[in-house]
Amino acid sequence: MRWIIFIVFFLLIEIYAYQALKTITRNYWVVILYFVVTLAVFANFLYQWLTPVEGSVLTGARGYAFGFLLSVLLFKLILTLIMFGEDIFRLGAGGFEKLFSVKGEFSMPSRRKFLSQLAMGIAAIPLASVLYGMYQGRYNFRVLNYTLYFDDLPEAFDGYRLAQISDIHSGSFDNKKKIKYGVDLLNEQETDMVVFTGDLVNNEASEMEPWKELFGQIKAKDGVYSILGNHDYGDYKSWSSPEAKKQNLDTLKDTHAKMGWKLLLNEHKLIERNGEKIALVGVENWGAGGFKKEGDLDKAGAGLSEKDFKVLLSHDPSYWQEKIKKDKNNYHLTLSGHTHGMQFGIEIPGWFKWSPVQYRYQNWAGIYEEFGRYINVNRGFGYLAFPGRVGIWPEISVIELKKGPKPA
Repeated sequence: MRWIIFIVFFLLIEIYAYQALKTITRNYWVVILYFVVTLAVFANFLYQWLTPVEGSVLTGARGYAFGFLLSVLLFKLILTLIMFGEDIFRLGAGGFEKLFSVKGEFSMPSRRKFLSQLAMGIAAIPLASVLYGMYQGRYNFRVLNYTLYFDDLPEAFDGYRLAQISDIHSGSFDNKKKIKYGVDLLNEQETDMVVFTGDLVNNEASEMEPWKELFGQIKAKDGVYSILGNHDYGDYKSWSSPEAKKQNLDTLKDTHAKMGWKLLLNEHKLIERNGEKIALVGVENWGAGGFKKEGDLDKAGAGLSEKDFKVLLSHDPSYWQEKIKKDKNNYHLTLSGHTHGMQFGIEIPGWFKWSPVQYRYQNWAGIYEEFGRYINVNRGFGYLAFPGRVGIWPEISVIELKKGPKPA
């Protein structure tokens, strides 16, 4: 039934898109090329989706087929909206003539070539953006710097710098040179600590095999710490047995250790400097709705007091809304990921940001503050499903902790 709805939807927007093309040109070869490209993209998508694959995640050829279809659909959908708007105008003009003209006849004005050309130009923008996102945007790594102020930050940690990456999704990678650039860029920040906030793989621990030596090169003075994300548990794959699924998770945990990362599983670690301490707390995944709920904040923070300065790693930012931000133990800063910023949106740093994911997650990208407590939602290092990023680029967050009130 879903396929029938999709095909009907595709045909409807195709009718309108073709009308725009027909208004601009009737060149035989242009029309043939238009339909050849459309059929090739659609047929490739159907082939990739109907061919059985291991797991349920879009990667490789399947991911590209989805990306190309998305770009074509956006192009045609925008054309459809503009051409439909013109039809409303033409219908109104025809109705006005019927009611108020001397002849009293109903006739719709012909389509305007200029409007069709304008529609094509506007629709080409998202088409080009999606294609750019697939071939360049997904590896367009950005370093985003933040400075946060806390009155109760221990003096020894004034100026302490943390780097955060999240959502590596190593099973989607296909360019070692680009990934090495991202890792080198992270190391160039020379932060006191590096943290990773979950989703090392898409499904299987083996996805990390070609990449663990490279990510094992990440270094920081106080070490690299990590947590698990929802994809790390192997819940999106059919396993031959519960034992096989457990073995996969055990292998993944061992991969963290082999890379020199200290995996925090509902536990905390005290970081000491000049006789003063801050607590780094790591919870397993906890997500609102149908996502895995293994996170246990009370267990992870056991033994800590409200006065201890705490940085919390929690993959899904919905846990911050559900419990963390109002917890009596006072978690000063939470570092999350998970949303990827949907890998699609519009962002002008410091001025404006929008993505469809904001209608699902209240905290979806960047720094948020409530009750004097902060959360940073990292936009992700890798990508999943759609093999690209448009407007929401892969991110390395660098957060500097400062003692004292926030400057006016």
